[in-house]
Amino acid sequence: MHSPHAPGGRDTFDVIIAGCGPAGATLAAELRLHDVRVLVLEKETEPASFVRIVGLHIRSLELMAMRGLLDRIAEHGRRRPAAGFFAAIAKPAPRNLDSAHAYLLGIPQPVIVGLLEEHAAGLGAQIRHGRTVTGFEQDAGGVTVDLAGGERLRARYLVGCDGARSTVRKLLGVGFPGEPSRTETLMGEMEVGAPPEEVAAKVAEISQTHKRFWLRPFGAGIYSVVVPAAGVAGRAGPPTLEDFKHRLRAIAGTDFGVHSPRWLSRFGDATRLAGRYRDGRVLLAGDAAHIHPPIGGQGLNLGVQDAFNLGWKLAAQIRGWAPDALLDTYQAERRPVAADVLDNTRAQMELLAPEPGPRAVRRLLTELMDFEEVNRHLMEKITAIGVRYDLGEGPDLLGRRLRDVDLAQGRLYDRLHHGRGLVLDRTGRLTPGAWSDRVDHLADPAAALDAPCVLLRPDGHVAWAGDDQQDLDAHLTRWFGEPAA
Repeated sequence: MHSPHAPGGRDTFDVIIAGCGPAGATLAAELRLHDVRVLVLEKETEPASFVRIVGLHIRSLELMAMRGLLDRIAEHGRRRPAAGFFAAIAKPAPRNLDSAHAYLLGIPQPVIVGLLEEHAAGLGAQIRHGRTVTGFEQDAGGVTVDLAGGERLRARYLVGCDGARSTVRKLLGVGFPGEPSRTETLMGEMEVGAPPEEVAAKVAEISQTHKRFWLRPFGAGIYSVVVPAAGVAGRAGPPTLEDFKHRLRAIAGTDFGVHSPRWLSRFGDATRLAGRYRDGRVLLAGDAAHIHPPIGGQGLNLGVQDAFNLGWKLAAQIRGWAPDALLDTYQAERRPVAADVLDNTRAQMELLAPEPGPRAVRRLLTELMDFEEVNRHLMEKITAIGVRYDLGEGPDLLGRRLRDVDLAQGRLYDRLHHGRGLVLDRTGRLTPGAWSDRVDHLADPAAALDAPCVLLRPDGHVAWAGDDQQDLDAHLTRWFGEPAA
């Protein structure tokens, strides 16, 4: 272990993370599972004042279950059916989705961020609020990070999880190509004075042509309200209640008596993807690497899934056992996933447009989604359970995540809490051998598995499937480095 202080009195860490949102907090926890010294710097001193409800999709729920977090998180959320996600087209969930967690969990964003931060801190991550990164310099040995107020810190790696306007990305000089916002939408939660039946009838009428318009009841007179803005205002602050009233009257002819807002916000359809996710010892994750419209509710999930992919790879680099190219697989695997999300949100926004052409395409897609295969394909895309990393030739399992399968005793994800690899063996003949300091072993002939044996990475994706020990050893070397002496 290195000393926690560098010469000259500067604190030194293995990894400094800029930003303690969902991606930053998740990454900190993943690194701490491998005893990496982590500091998270969050510029805000207090959690967000508005309480936006976000949705955890199936793959994110699986990842939380893999780390033993799901029960704790689910207490604070509300289950909803896994349906109607793609462009808000009302279709039921496909039958027999390949997951033990086939639902959406709605949860207030400050709550999920708080739970993830608490988890990271409980594992030993240092988290400092009210600290703003203003600059950094990297060299062969690490990164020197400058904070507002003149403090300087030293780390072996810096990760920018600091959002769409990422300071780290800008200072790194990484391009953020894409499209600026063309449309803006107002979104908020507030009380509605009009009778529920009147609201429902009007919304049913208006939503025939305006797909970015709805008032959805939460109960107790509180509604989620979404209404198109007049244009791209370019204002940084949140809208006012009067803005909502004005737009509701313009589109529906009434403001429904809205009052007492819980939170108000606006979002655009800007769509951008960082040119690269890594430059030397500095990396990007979450909204710092990609932004897109919130349609389909994929943004938070995409960032959390970035962190699960990056965490074990960066830890392996720091612990000294990473194969040469392992850290580069983070960009190779995650950037195409983000590009696909950007494309599907572009498509969804087109399908919400009120013009005759997009409405015709929407009607056609609505018909096509009556085919089970189409509905399933779009559901797996939105919820990320269809993600398959390109790991080369091999069985269909290769590169895919493995569902939470039944074991002779318990379930698979209960064996993945510590963020290590796993050899799940039905043959009773195979073993991780000299890699057992990084990879666990479970011999279970009863495992509900479509392969004799699989090698699982710490993020739950299948790195190998087969029945030959020599072949397994080659893939252990590929993903987990040289065997221990």
